[in-house]
Amino acid sequence: MTDAEEITRRAARVKLLLLDCDGVLTDGRITLLEDGDEEKSFHTRDGHGLVLLHRAGLKSGVISGRTSTALERRARDLGVSHVVQGTHDKIVEFRRVLEAAGVTGEEAAYVGDDVTDIPLMRRCALACAVADATEETRAHAHYVTRLPGGFGAVREVCELILKAQGKWDELMKRYVEG
Repeated sequence: MTDAEEITRRAARVKLLLLDCDGVLTDGRITLLEDGDEEKSFHTRDGHGLVLLHRAGLKSGVISGRTSTALERRARDLGVSHVVQGTHDKIVEFRRVLEAAGVTGEEAAYVGDDVTDIPLMRRCALACAVADATEETRAHAHYVTRLPGGFGAVREVCELILKAQGKWDELMKRYVEG
């Protein structure tokens, strides 16, 4: 993990937050349904963190090796701009998402939980791992969340980025003054 000043400097550059799904937006457990789809649970604070990020003018995306209608629906409900599912090559899709968003890796953050996320983390300005990520994944992160995946880790990263960019206090006015 990098020191606090360096993390803030990196977070201040972020225009696009990219996430893995299973183990980051969810706790990593997957319930297989009879129809071949999957059931997943998402934390409301993570969702609100993404909403706040979008209100501040930043974009978000998910790159997942699995496919589920639950993720598709959750991402649509939250206004997630870029959703890639069922990919066997996350690096290729990562490059496509960056191009579509009009940003570079130096303007992106990525949150992961497993070794398959390390190649994307290494290509971002801000690499984050959730608290319960694998040891190898945490070792490649600039920032490791206090909270585990599926239990507010994404919200924590959203807050980190928004505070580093000086946008948090303005976003909070509607709640604390209204």
